[in-house]
Amino acid sequence: MRVAVVGATGNTGTAVLKALADAPEVSSVIGIARRMPDAEAEPYAGCEWATIDIAAGSSAGEASRALEAAFAGADAVIHLAWLIQPNSERNLLRRVNVDGTERVARAAAAAGVRQLVVASSVGAYAPDPDRNLTLERRDESWPVAGVRTSHYSVDKAAQERVLDDFAAAHPEVTVARLRPALVFQEDAASAIQRSFLGAWMPVQLLDSAKPPALPLPRGLHGVQAVHADDLARAYVAAVVQGASGAFNICADDVLSPQDLADIIDHGRYVELPPRLVRALLFGGHKTGLIAADPGWIDMAMAVPIMDNTRAKAQLDWQPHYSAADALRSLLRGIIEGQGGESIPLRPLSPKHTDLGNSAKTGPQDRPADADQPSAQISDRISEQLLGLYLSDHLSGATAGADRAERLAASAIDTPVYARLSETAEEIRLERAFLQQIIDDLGLPRRGYRQAVAWAGEHLGRLKGNGRVLARSPLTLLLEAELMRSAVIGKLGVWQTLGELAEELGLDPEIFAELGARAQQQAAVFGEVHEYARERAFREDRRTFGPEHGADGAAHSAAAARDTDPDLNPAATVPTTQRSDTQQPHTTPDDIAERPGTSQATHQSQEDLVDEWGEESFPASDPPAHY
Repeated sequence: MRVAVVGATGNTGTAVLKALADAPEVSSVIGIARRMPDAEAEPYAGCEWATIDIAAGSSAGEASRALEAAFAGADAVIHLAWLIQPNSERNLLRRVNVDGTERVARAAAAAGVRQLVVASSVGAYAPDPDRNLTLERRDESWPVAGVRTSHYSVDKAAQERVLDDFAAAHPEVTVARLRPALVFQEDAASAIQRSFLGAWMPVQLLDSAKPPALPLPRGLHGVQAVHADDLARAYVAAVVQGASGAFNICADDVLSPQDLADIIDHGRYVELPPRLVRALLFGGHKTGLIAADPGWIDMAMAVPIMDNTRAKAQLDWQPHYSAADALRSLLRGIIEGQGGESIPLRPLSPKHTDLGNSAKTGPQDRPADADQPSAQISDRISEQLLGLYLSDHLSGATAGADRAERLAASAIDTPVYARLSETAEEIRLERAFLQQIIDDLGLPRRGYRQAVAWAGEHLGRLKGNGRVLARSPLTLLLEAELMRSAVIGKLGVWQTLGELAEELGLDPEIFAELGARAQQQAAVFGEVHEYARERAFREDRRTFGPEHGADGAAHSAAAARDTDPDLNPAATVPTTQRSDTQQPHTTPDDIAERPGTSQATHQSQEDLVDEWGEESFPASDPPAHY
């Protein structure tokens, strides 16, 4: 079999690639993502790769053509791509997650793919009013209507409706959907921390210092989880067996509050009123201290406890890890700052600096008997001046790495995002490499300089560029100019170290490659600048979001289906999704789809609906599986 995996570099996608590699029935795999992983690292090395934007900054026609080409010759498509941040860009999330699923499905049908397996979630289920009273397990027949105060949940429910409509319109395609519980593994630890806690939160201290008790919302009587490797085996089983329908995927055990406290804390927990927990999370999220929004608490308190009997019977699947094992694995990974070899899974702090074939390691990694000398400063070099010089460049690299990451985050719904994000990761690794060189040479880092540079870069974010609550197209233009100048300046330190390499006991080839890489990065920022300047001052063109038509208006997949002549009418999916420019019908399902809309009414005082306003992007790369 030939299998295409959309969203192949995230938590589940990486585990699925490992499982596919172990399946004798699978002969070839094509991975699809916006940002390429390290194609020489496992499990990415055994795959073909295509970079495709399914919906964030692409039109329906562009995405469909690219996906159909990638799916050509595939027997099955596993669709895992899902964007969970930035919370403030509600239309972007909806476009990628719901319209993106529709585009993938239609492209699979057009390419003649026989099977489509899609990542749904326990979050797609409607609330279970008896959940925290009986912990009765529910099978796949439980209503799929979502929890309306959780954007993740309502989009998962909407995705399920897209799949229902697609399956009805395309009986020739076998459609399966997996509804997993919380998905944990060590390699996803840093990604999960960024997605739900925030990179700044010192959860690594849990190894040595723990709070007196674990705070939990009162009434949270059970949590389900699954290890990513177990979930991946379920996806492969669904593909190999040609399974159809829905499958609950979870470990057999349900984690009680005491279980959570035993694993995370000292075995003690304190129950807080749910409304208080929600209010604290709301405040922390709005101030940027916590990445997760209150909708995640609402969903955790409402969704049913799943029964995994159908998956065991029809997929011949059994979990190898308990939910407790999966949570311990995640906690261990968080404490150690673990990550993977893709940008979505990158570790919290670089543990190594693989910057290319000739720049893989620092001086301390050379064998003791190597021909090249170990790092040591020649008597002809002034240690004081060299230390000041490298410290200044490290300060600039600290500010530059933060600025590059922020610039990429702000352009998530543009065609330049993928290259920006990949370049930002290179810059982050280069900063770590420069810091490693300073340490190897025995020079002081002068950390206060990096702190000042970091603070200055963050203060620089306060400029409005003509907009207060929304992204300004001028910001992308100016930031691209600054970063292009910065990487050219960085070229100087690599040239200097290259010329001094022999007197420092370093390999000059490393710096030659880093110099060439700096020029490539400058070219990337030049491309971003070209993209931005063509749009920044134009009233008839959009900088952010997909552009369609002369008026530059962004259309959803549903609108594009009616207007794009390149799309095959025979592949049309009768979907319930609407363009944001259309007036929705005020049915209960419609209200569940769009939390915070004027049609939604509070069912009780507990239904505190989040308002999704036009806000600035967060200051870090959006955590995502996509």
